[in-house]
Amino acid sequence: MVDQATTVRRGEELDNMRLQAYLLAHLVDANGALTVEQFPSGFSNLTYLLRLGEQELVLRRPPFGANIKSAHDMGREYRVLSRLHAVYAKVPRPLLYCEDADVIGAPFYVMERLHGVILRGQGVAADLTPDLMRRIGEAAVDNLAAIHALDYAAAGLGDLGKPEGYVARQIEGWTKRYRAAQTDDIDDIEMLIDWLAANRPPESGAALIHNDYKFDNLMLNPADLTEIIAVLDWEMCTIGDPWMDLGTTLGYWIQPGDPPVMQAMLGLTASPGNLTRREVVERYSLASGRAVENPLFYYLYGLLKIAVIVQQIYARYRRGLTRDARFAGLHEVVRACGQLGVTALERDSIG
Repeated sequence: MVDQATTVRRGEELDNMRLQAYLLAHLVDANGALTVEQFPSGFSNLTYLLRLGEQELVLRRPPFGANIKSAHDMGREYRVLSRLHAVYAKVPRPLLYCEDADVIGAPFYVMERLHGVILRGQGVAADLTPDLMRRIGEAAVDNLAAIHALDYAAAGLGDLGKPEGYVARQIEGWTKRYRAAQTDDIDDIEMLIDWLAANRPPESGAALIHNDYKFDNLMLNPADLTEIIAVLDWEMCTIGDPWMDLGTTLGYWIQPGDPPVMQAMLGLTASPGNLTRREVVERYSLASGRAVENPLFYYLYGLLKIAVIVQQIYARYRRGLTRDARFAGLHEVVRACGQLGVTALERDSIG
């Protein structure tokens, strides 16, 4: 289950010669020839394994065809990782940032390569007992609460976001992004947008939030899968309402009985032994020392946010800006997010 790279997908190749020359000129102690592979999972920023002589490195760049100025900011993600080390050890060490798009076609950064287990897809669940699955889930929730307790000012990240008015901005912002990427009329998504706009709670506080916290952004110790050794993919990290961050995680936290397309894409959390969404909220409240008020709102926000992220990716595919075949059916995931949201509203429960 240790994360492995493979052949670079067609259409997502890098200019190896230009990249090699740049790394040799700018990376400390760099030497040798460059070979490039790609980590095949993930739907947003692209991640590559670089072997430069005896060194193993990881490169992150925006997806091909993306034109979303507020996302895919390599410089911002590099800055977050560079400063986060002061207060949180569970992040890869960044090594080099390049803003010159002429090198590989977009800005990118390079970081150390860590070796660990990343749980992706339902297939890995066969190797996990229900007891182990539950303890991994508990560790994941506890670690989210620990991130929210970090002293972000001490890390020099106090200017990363504007916590005042965060809830309202998020609902308005994700709605606008959905409109910009919309390809189909989905009544359930419209209902979700209207309800969230009409039922915004007051701010719950300010914290450093990851904004995309889920199992496949966690790297686990191969010798003890309950130990998180790194949290990956900090591109959307900001200072904001921690319960909104929990809501994103709840949106990703699929349960038995959720739509099959969601289980196929994100269904590891539905494995025997794992926490339910309700238990995630209870565990988070215990770890953070604060009972979460109105978890339904935050769960529905998470579903809307995931729907919009997936819709943006699907829109790029529909417009011919990417040829990744995995994206062809993503509109069904958007519909399923809406379906889950309406069902939760009808039941007045996160499930």
